[in-house]
Amino acid sequence: MQSLSVVIICKNEADIIGNTLLSLQGLTDDIVVYDNGSTDNTLEEINKFNVHLQQGSWEGFGKTKNNATALAKHEWILSLDADEAISKGLKNELMQWQPDNEKTVYKLPFRNFIGNKMLKHGDWGTDYHVRLYNRKVVQWNEADVHEELILPADVVIKELKNFVLHRTWRNADDYKNKMQNYALLGAEKYFKQGKRAGWFKRNFSPSFSFIRSYVLKLGFFDGKAGYQCAKMIAGYTKMKYQKLAGLLKEKKRE
Repeated sequence: MQSLSVVIICKNEADIIGNTLLSLQGLTDDIVVYDNGSTDNTLEEINKFNVHLQQGSWEGFGKTKNNATALAKHEWILSLDADEAISKGLKNELMQWQPDNEKTVYKLPFRNFIGNKMLKHGDWGTDYHVRLYNRKVVQWNEADVHEELILPADVVIKELKNFVLHRTWRNADDYKNKMQNYALLGAEKYFKQGKRAGWFKRNFSPSFSFIRSYVLKLGFFDGKAGYQCAKMIAGYTKMKYQKLAGLLKEKKRE
């Protein structure tokens, strides 16, 4: 087994987290799952596996991930979400992996799915995220949403070859609810940063988001799933700026 810890935060992921944990079996002796108040059968699914289950409060994505990471046994951290399983190829690659030094971080390629359809184009085509790092050098920022790792200037980024399999789509209603929550958090983040939601942003940003994903990034090659993806991205953008406009309006009334 590898001398790294896998850290996962979750809430109400009963239908997917078992698949993620199954993909990790045999990789490490330390899988930390940090649950933020699940009310479904998530805990029962987690307890089918030999993991370190911890329950804690929700403090936004960045802070919560740092809280969970602090519970890990090893200094090297593989950070995953509950709907992100590792492919067999990535598991084999990680089993052979040896870190260069603690100031190297590793970027992993992602394959995103809508249902059983793997997207190869558009905004959700192959993308990369730094998810393997040494916690003595790197940590998450404190953003409530769209959190990022704080990478010192002297950190070296390397890429692994095999994929994380990201299955974020359960059904249309579930994804709509998720995007509404993300849109509110994104709007609050923009509000704190002093950003504006002018007429142009509200009316043209959603359309541009759709065109970028579906046309410029060739999402149409993914057929119906590519159209759904572009439409959802545009819908999220629209909701985010609408909610930001609402926050700004409330501020003016104060």
